[in-house]
Amino acid sequence: MANRTPQPPPKADPILIIGAGVFGLSTALELSLRGYKNVTVLDRYPPPVPDGSSVDISRIIRTEYADSVYSKMAQEALKGWKSEYKDYYHHTGFVMMSETASNPYIEKTLEIIHAQGRTLDELADGNGLKEMYPDLRVDMSSLRTYHNPEGGWADAQGSIRHLSHKCSQAGISFVTGPRGTVLSLRKRGSRVIGVDVVSGDFIPAAQVILSTGAWSNLLLDVSHAASASGQPVGFIQLSPEEARSIARTPVMINLTNGIFCFPPTPETHILKVARHSYGFATSISSSATNRTVSSPKLDSNNADKSFLPQEADEALREGLRQFMPQFADRPWSNRRLCWYTDTPEGDFVVDHHPVMDGLFVAIGGAGHGFKFLPVIGRYIVDRYEDCAPEAFRQKWRLRLPDGSGDLKIGDGSRAGPPLRMLTVEEQGKL
Repeated sequence: MANRTPQPPPKADPILIIGAGVFGLSTALELSLRGYKNVTVLDRYPPPVPDGSSVDISRIIRTEYADSVYSKMAQEALKGWKSEYKDYYHHTGFVMMSETASNPYIEKTLEIIHAQGRTLDELADGNGLKEMYPDLRVDMSSLRTYHNPEGGWADAQGSIRHLSHKCSQAGISFVTGPRGTVLSLRKRGSRVIGVDVVSGDFIPAAQVILSTGAWSNLLLDVSHAASASGQPVGFIQLSPEEARSIARTPVMINLTNGIFCFPPTPETHILKVARHSYGFATSISSSATNRTVSSPKLDSNNADKSFLPQEADEALREGLRQFMPQFADRPWSNRRLCWYTDTPEGDFVVDHHPVMDGLFVAIGGAGHGFKFLPVIGRYIVDRYEDCAPEAFRQKWRLRLPDGSGDLKIGDGSRAGPPLRMLTVEEQGKL
């Protein structure tokens, strides 16, 4: 069945956007820029939403992709990070590493980079990085490294705060707290006509845009197209002197084990390490869909609990021994699961719902969506207005279930152990 593309409603009609993360806020701002006059963003918390995948202290900004579409988008977004969002961007350089001579994701990435007329610094001996980054003092001779000075990291929370302020200045309304916490989509026949919320009457809309990230399956059964997984992240508080000792380091990711590490944050001196992996699933009942799904909690702040499964904690420690061994045994100042919205090939899902009128879906950041913050709203609204290039129409379409069952997760960049369901005891600690 081919996806229908309904005409967007008149620009004065009410549009509700559920979710105040990168996708939701970027979409809201772009709609306003195109003349839509009645846009409201709903969320449990005001942005920056504390447990959203768009926030905390840092996100990788890179242009390396094993996909030409995202590679070109990332290069466009990098220009935005270096201009409008320059106050939140740290141009430290970016390094991919591999413990093996052959890595399919890196090989495809290099193929695309070379086809675009670009190059990376390719080092068979990772110790060559020390000439560029004198604060790297660990032996990296066993790692093949691929370095790009054009990359770094962004202050995620600060970027989202800036974007939300722009939305407010553009006249976009925000509803948060119980009134902004959506429990279900309200339907009349096959049409979505608004949302039911925790507090008060249902909120009507001519169009509902679902940008709910890892919470999406609580409201709509898209389990064949997107699923939620928790990825481990740890934070270590350094002293100013310790932070200065590793300040001249790049963002680094080992694509063999998925561990990545940032330079310490200026002023606050926090060292962050995480794993880009298949993660952990939960089991939560959805009253809206009458299903059990993997999702973060809806009724509390998922960033409040400092818990990681033991295996994940140990993996982060082992990763630090490879990158920053002098801090590998330091106590965590915080640790938690960061929630990805995984998709079969790592593609975003941005499309009008194929059978529900009045519903548009913009989800599936898949662990790499944040870096597109400066440009993603334009691409999403092009899909909304049905004027996106064919490559995006196909890549980002919301497919209907085809009965094929579980599909692969991600774009080939993940590493680490397979997806694991957390035990009941572990879920009780979240």
